[in-house]
Amino acid sequence: MENHSKNRLPVASPAGSSGPQSDLFEIAPGRLQLGPTIGVIDIGSNSVRLVVYEALTRSPTPIFNEKALCGLGRNVQTSGRLSDDAVAKALASIRRFRALCTQLRVGELHVLATAAVRDAANGQDFIAACEAICGVPLRLLSGRDEAMFAALGVVSGIHDPDGIVGDLGGGSLELVDIKGEKIGQGVTLPLGGLALQDTSGQSVKKAERIAAKLVSKVDVLKKGKGRTFYAVGGTWRSLAKLHMAQRGYPLNVMHGYALSGKEIADFCYLVSRQPTDTISRIDVVAESRRPLLAYGALVLEAVVRAAKVDRVVISVTGVREGLLYSLLDEEERATDPLISAARELCLLRSRSPRHGEELIAWTDRFMEVAHLEESGDERRLRHAACLLADIGWRAHPDYRGEQSLNIIAHANFVGVDHPGRAYIALASFYRHEGLLDEFMSPRIRELVGVRLLDRARILGAAMRVAYLVSAAMPGALPRAPLAVEDRRLVLTLSGDLGGLAGERLSNRLRTLGRLVGRDSELRVIP
Repeated sequence: MENHSKNRLPVASPAGSSGPQSDLFEIAPGRLQLGPTIGVIDIGSNSVRLVVYEALTRSPTPIFNEKALCGLGRNVQTSGRLSDDAVAKALASIRRFRALCTQLRVGELHVLATAAVRDAANGQDFIAACEAICGVPLRLLSGRDEAMFAALGVVSGIHDPDGIVGDLGGGSLELVDIKGEKIGQGVTLPLGGLALQDTSGQSVKKAERIAAKLVSKVDVLKKGKGRTFYAVGGTWRSLAKLHMAQRGYPLNVMHGYALSGKEIADFCYLVSRQPTDTISRIDVVAESRRPLLAYGALVLEAVVRAAKVDRVVISVTGVREGLLYSLLDEEERATDPLISAARELCLLRSRSPRHGEELIAWTDRFMEVAHLEESGDERRLRHAACLLADIGWRAHPDYRGEQSLNIIAHANFVGVDHPGRAYIALASFYRHEGLLDEFMSPRIRELVGVRLLDRARILGAAMRVAYLVSAAMPGALPRAPLAVEDRRLVLTLSGDLGGLAGERLSNRLRTLGRLVGRDSELRVIP
């Protein structure tokens, strides 16, 4: 693990607060106390951003996120310098961000700068000014550094990635091959939106030729056929958001949004060849992002066609998250980010976190005795669903299913694709509402295939049995095993658990048995 003590800040109380009582008042019970907050000031070629995370964990949760569009990289390719106006805007934003770090009691601050600063003749002067404001060293990333951290960001947020990572910023494009945690040697190209706008003289046609020529020479793209391209960067996220809006996609979550290589290439072709203000649903893209949309589209098209990738997946985890991932120890890196996030939410919102763990073990046994095969990925999704099964208990009983589904479907999870996210949300919905779909929007079911939909119904039905036995409290489920005897699904309640038997529990067990092709028996042993 990298030594990052030089980035630690003195944690001072904000103005107007003092003493331990004010600390108790200001630190919400809904915050996990997992260590000092950690902040990253990311000085890019187009934007400067501050993100503050709850703590350095496997699935770090942002508690604050703000950006300023400063355009540091504008005209750097032709002038060789950061403009005075851009520098003034950036330093003003950094002063605000440093003050916010004090207000947020950031315990550790990292400051990164990328292509615009490293390419500019006056970049070192800018770095010195930043360090004077921030009070910590600024880390100037090389192109290979950017590629490595972008790849680590994808490792941190995508389950078992295999393909090529592309990180498009304002000044450069980084490309790197990735398979699991194995990261290839990255390359950097001057194809960021601002850089391409500058070198092409704001001609999209000329920019297209520049991009095609540079991309054709990249060896790493020759390994892309039939694989996945992981797209990182704000302009590409804007393109995905536009694509979502045009197709009426049912889930407004960017991370893990996937589409075929051909579909995104054709979409990018259309976006880059028409006036931006005439594009259908352009209103969903921030005005500040629109001037570079065509340049980002033509670069993505060129990369996808050159690499012949099978599909494109949007990753919201990139350089910042890659940096945080690099600071973790080996054991923490090996943990599953989805399970880690689910455990944290279980701790914050369920009636008993230990019950969630017991539900995992109880459904493990159920899957075994019912002879329901599942892949490793399906198993981890089921485990996450068990941890999240009780997070809606504070809602009104009539809306617990709907609220649980919405929380899970739109939660800030990583390590899960959209079908997996929908499966977890549906399982929780069925656990609360039963197996009726009439109160749920049918659109969410479009995201899962027949197999996952069936598994969500089975898991929801199993949870409905489990919660009648346990009342969401630990200690009961380990003493209420499920078994299959003579094609009957048998739930055994012994000793003091015998009093839990009744018609309601029998009915739910019968429903679960029918779903797995079994008769059922509720057995009580004094």
